[in-house]
Amino acid sequence: MANSRTIWITGASSGIGEALANLWAQAGTVLILSGRDTLQLERVAVACKKLGAEVHVLPFDLTNEKEIAESVLIAQSLVPKINILVNNGGIGQRSLIIDTPLEVSRRIMETDFWGHISLTQQILPFIVKNGGGTIVVLSSLSGLFGFPQRSMYCAAKHALHGFFETLRLEHNKDNINVLMVCPGRVNTNISYHALTSTGGKHGKMDKGQEQGVTAEFCASKIVRAIIKNKKQVIIGKKEVIMPYLKRFAPWLFYWIALRIDPNA
Repeated sequence: MANSRTIWITGASSGIGEALANLWAQAGTVLILSGRDTLQLERVAVACKKLGAEVHVLPFDLTNEKEIAESVLIAQSLVPKINILVNNGGIGQRSLIIDTPLEVSRRIMETDFWGHISLTQQILPFIVKNGGGTIVVLSSLSGLFGFPQRSMYCAAKHALHGFFETLRLEHNKDNINVLMVCPGRVNTNISYHALTSTGGKHGKMDKGQEQGVTAEFCASKIVRAIIKNKKQVIIGKKEVIMPYLKRFAPWLFYWIALRIDPNA
């Protein structure tokens, strides 16, 4: 990636967001790192500065509209442009539909959908005004099909596709590209923080998550997809066949999906 790029990453305190920050960190790169955990963001910032990047830490909560609005104003005062916006922050789910109260469902949707919409809509005029750029959206394989115990997570990811694919078409003339990233299992802490039906944390690493691709591998695939100006990238191991099965052999997709342990 060329130097002098300005990149804003949400969910930058760990996992894929941290891996992207480390991968992009180099002399001449300007990084804005956002998330809720200021201490962890500062840790990532120190590592990126050592690699030569200029780093700004801008913490906010995706469910807090006021914090998002304030962060957008601050970001515009810090940098002359944003070349890449990475909508990466989010929360997982481990609960059945029948057991999940609406308040928990809304909390997931606020984080995994509305927070990204709010940030993108507010910073979009700034990106357009300064020549366009790339908007990266961390969806999931679950954004391409449903899966047990992930109802609202899947719903939020499906909704992201509808919104951002429309944005891509509306702003093609403004030199805006949208990359939808659909990872399968990635070895991050998302399952630890996934919400259960009580609204509490799942609190453990799922076996499948533990055996997934590394965050660094996922980040490298994302960067390559941006360079190639792709519109969608699917990342993972053998699970990446599932969207293709659903499209071309739905009977086989459902046969397999019904036999996968959602907690494995």
